Amino acid sequence: MPGALDGVRVLDFGQYIAGPLAAMLMGDQGADVVRIDPPGGPRMDAPANATWNRGKRRITLDLHSAEDLEIARGLVAGADVLIENFRPGVMDRLGLGSAASRAANPGLIYVSLPGFAAGHPLAAAAAWEGVVGAAANLYTRPGDPVFTAIPISSSYAAFHASVATAMALVARDRDGVGQHIEIPLYDATFTAIGYRAQKRHDATAMSDIPAVGMQMPWFGPHLAADGRYVYFHIANKNAMDFIAAAGASEWWDAQDAPDRIAALFATRSAQAWEDLGSEVGTEMAVCTTSAEWLDHPHARESGMVAEVQDPDLGAMIQPGLAVRLSETPGAIRGPAHAPDADRDSVAAQARLAARPSSPPPAPAASAPGVPHTPLTALRGVRVLDLCIVLAGPTAARTLGEYGADVIKIDGPPRPSVIGPGGGDPQIGAAFNIEVNRGKRSIVLDLTTQDGLDIFWMLVEEADVVVENYRHGVVDRLGVGYEDVRKRRPNIIYASLNAYGYTGPWAHRPGHEQLGQSVTGMSLRFGGDAAPVLQSVALNDFGTGLIGAYGIGLALLHRERTGQGQRVTGSLAQTACTLQSLFLQDYDGKVWDEPRGQDARGYGPLHRLYRASDGWLMLAAPATARSRLEGVAGLESIAGCADGDALADALSTALSAAPVAHWVDALRAADIGATGLGAIRAMMDDPYAIARGLSLTREHQGIGLVQTTGPAPMLSGTPLRPGRPAPSPGADSADIIAELGLDARLAALIDAGAVRV
Repeated sequence: MPGALDGVRVLDFGQYIAGPLAAMLMGDQGADVVRIDPPGGPRMDAPANATWNRGKRRITLDLHSAEDLEIARGLVAGADVLIENFRPGVMDRLGLGSAASRAANPGLIYVSLPGFAAGHPLAAAAAWEGVVGAAANLYTRPGDPVFTAIPISSSYAAFHASVATAMALVARDRDGVGQHIEIPLYDATFTAIGYRAQKRHDATAMSDIPAVGMQMPWFGPHLAADGRYVYFHIANKNAMDFIAAAGASEWWDAQDAPDRIAALFATRSAQAWEDLGSEVGTEMAVCTTSAEWLDHPHARESGMVAEVQDPDLGAMIQPGLAVRLSETPGAIRGPAHAPDADRDSVAAQARLAARPSSPPPAPAASAPGVPHTPLTALRGVRVLDLCIVLAGPTAARTLGEYGADVIKIDGPPRPSVIGPGGGDPQIGAAFNIEVNRGKRSIVLDLTTQDGLDIFWMLVEEADVVVENYRHGVVDRLGVGYEDVRKRRPNIIYASLNAYGYTGPWAHRPGHEQLGQSVTGMSLRFGGDAAPVLQSVALNDFGTGLIGAYGIGLALLHRERTGQGQRVTGSLAQTACTLQSLFLQDYDGKVWDEPRGQDARGYGPLHRLYRASDGWLMLAAPATARSRLEGVAGLESIAGCADGDALADALSTALSAAPVAHWVDALRAADIGATGLGAIRAMMDDPYAIARGLSLTREHQGIGLVQTTGPAPMLSGTPLRPGRPAPSPGADSADIIAELGLDARLAALIDAGAVRV
């Protein structure tokens, strides 16, 4: 199948998760990916390599060998994209750093995904996933910390890398020059934390509010008659229909409702409750394991998971494509090749160095005394944002960070669909502040003819439309993809929802909580007890990034062909990609990833331990065990068998001294270690403020608010956070004036078509 990245050559120097996953996302969309393995194969020996390396050509190169280094340099000379995720300075010492590589190939887009940036205090630390996650507050909980098996930091770095690369390719097609992209895993994690990092300077920090914003007895997992859990999300407008169908209308908000709800759900099986929820159109699903999800009819029929015939593991089920494009759909280009399987063809490609370099164009001159302002990747692109909540607005916000003019089209305020006290206005305001920065806002009632007329006037100048309503809603309003492309044939129309746009669940509603529940995330995190949600909205924000990636690909394709298309993504698809470390099934598969609220890590050498004054994360490969045994105070672990015996010995030894002592001693032995971070410390850190990861700005009608900022650093087309999020309708008058309708504004307001 054709892909938007057909003809793009990608070099994957990455190790472990972030780099290989980013290259996989590009390969699935048509890129020719060459995987460069070190002698001995990938540094991470895991079945997930069969996923991350699918469809890639492979060559093994010893970059300390002059002959192999010359092959690498030849490949760099003919590449469009290079991905590496070593510590800062490693590629420079090999002569393959950004400056040297881009001097040899000015069109190269060089993507660096270190654990920490060169300017971070932990830049030289061994930045394994657990170290970054601990530093970024992913494991901190009241009481003891909890480790999550999902590699959030690595995955978000890969998501950001795919977006940034697509945007850099758009800019290169326009300007003729590549650039350096840097996205440290630590920085990328700020995007996943999102609104949880927010703090109003006159109110409570969002990190002090429980992760689930709606504290109601109906909202959440419920134990059914068969001992399984079913998740009910009551934000959907049909929630009250379910409560009526369940016979609870008379007492749904009574004082003793929690006990009565528990007794009610104990009267039917989880599947029976899911079926009833589906019948009335509300958000309800059985909480399933990841193994069950891989075999789920919707996962299979929608293509969210796919069967690949791996040469080593045989028939296996893997995550499918993360994003779909209607005209350039991409495809899994076959299983992972064996290391060095393509040496001859890749070495021949290197010798050809087929793409002669041309000098980059000179930057645009500035007027005397006026500093040069770098161009943005999406300058001149207009986006109409029809979205609500988090995933869709995040996609549009990301486009704005890359320079697009984003117009947020808000609907008129709606009454609560779940009764008095059902919503939390502070959560709603936090969402708006987080995902709508950098946008302009107009309030239109698209159920009125005047409101629709204004929408169509905006479409005439638009390049992208983004929506994330339940499948079919925009079609009923008359503003769906087919309606829009009749008026604007080259439009790029992105749709993001809970379960995708094909398969038996395509029309079901859902939010973050359902995405976690049906794909195995919440059961894994809860362990043997009730399902537990991750502390961050990882599917929502991740789907926003993946949606922006698809839009970037579509823009690139349109620049080259003039053709528009539809982009689709979903929370469930993103959940599959986020779990790619262990979301495979094959003969002999063992589901042994960390689970439960007492989880501490992947194993004794990658685990949270309690020191005498707090907790620290220790992370080291098995090859580093001899160095670990040589650390003063840890001699007692020598001779311990791997597994529980080693974990127990380390627990005893590490409890004897403070966190700071062990972190210093372990880092001196080049072993990954850090204490657990805290959100407020992260956001107030001078590094985060200097990098723009932490922004404190005045917000209209609210005052000073501290929020996260964009993570990627692009040397040629830097990102911009844009202005603070406007109140809904703050720009209605200005936008109406731009359309030449300012004389009609008062009448439009009186008719209810527009609000200011």
